[in-house]
Amino acid sequence: MKIILVAGTRPNFVKIAPIMAAFARAKQTHPSLEYVLVHTGQHYDTRLSDSFFTDLHIPDPDYHLNVGSGTHTVQTATIMMRFEEVVQKEKPDWVLVVGDVNSTMACSLVAKKMGIRLAHVEGGLRSFDQEMPEEINRMVTDAITDMFFTTSDYANENLRKEGHADRKIHFVGNTMIDTLVAQLPHLRKPQEVSHVLDSGKQYVVLTLHRPSNVDNMDKLMQLLNEICLALGDKMIVFPAHPRTQKSLAEQAQLPANLILAPPIPYLEFIYLLKHSWLTVTDSGGIQEETTFLGIPCLTMRHNTERPETISMGTNVLIGDDMHLLRDQIHDLQKGTWKMGTIPPLWDGKAAERIVGILTSVSMVAVSLT
Repeated sequence: MKIILVAGTRPNFVKIAPIMAAFARAKQTHPSLEYVLVHTGQHYDTRLSDSFFTDLHIPDPDYHLNVGSGTHTVQTATIMMRFEEVVQKEKPDWVLVVGDVNSTMACSLVAKKMGIRLAHVEGGLRSFDQEMPEEINRMVTDAITDMFFTTSDYANENLRKEGHADRKIHFVGNTMIDTLVAQLPHLRKPQEVSHVLDSGKQYVVLTLHRPSNVDNMDKLMQLLNEICLALGDKMIVFPAHPRTQKSLAEQAQLPANLILAPPIPYLEFIYLLKHSWLTVTDSGGIQEETTFLGIPCLTMRHNTERPETISMGTNVLIGDDMHLLRDQIHDLQKGTWKMGTIPPLWDGKAAERIVGILTSVSMVAVSLT
């Protein structure tokens, strides 16, 4: 059996690392197993891409499509054209995609158009907000997926409601948490903000990247001012995308307690997250990581595709309600923040389950030939 695995962005790398490691272990007992890693190059900044391969010990990609930036349409079309050439050459039995980025949808479409079976890690996630590009990617990918690997019962129910058979749905856990569990002993202090960490004072991690929050500079500045004001004298570390940093650098004045930082590599970012007092974010993955770490999280979105981080974890949806933001910060200061739990199967073994299922399918297919 030959499988092509696809990665294109920071969340993809974090999710694909344990799957690659699990395939390497499985090959020792299944010598006929072949796996090929394709890096689409959707994230082209070294700090957003190459550092994750180094830190997480991901093997060098077998193919690098070097797609780079562009509109959603241009990026998706370019990935499809370049990935088609890879599939024609490799002739895989399966294509495995992770997450919900443009690379996920583009490579899924190519696989199905070419008659290749498709597996989707993190299938079934839904925000029910089609203004999010990621939601469109999720819906299109899941509409044509042959095998789903899911992170929660919420995802399972979403897929069933959409008419997918139970035999296609495999509840395996969360590969992003696999990476987190494996790397906790190897975290390192980020030097860019070491003065914050060395101060001994409580600090907040802020991440904003969604177009609805960062593309309009007036809205972004209003958000930053409101967040910084609500947090009083707490230092706020904001690792910003280079594009956002450039836009903010043109502003006359930023809040005094806001500390801008460049993109921070994974092992350093998780260190920063793990020692924070609070995280304010619009990232789906960080909602999961803070839930596992037990860090309070305020999500600057009106919806989430990861509702288990709210019902079980440490996450609260804020949207753009600054009164709610202040109320939640007040609760945290009083020590009345809700106690979170870790969702089922978020135990560091999801990748082993995925590879076990895929190799079992392969063995059944061989026995039938």
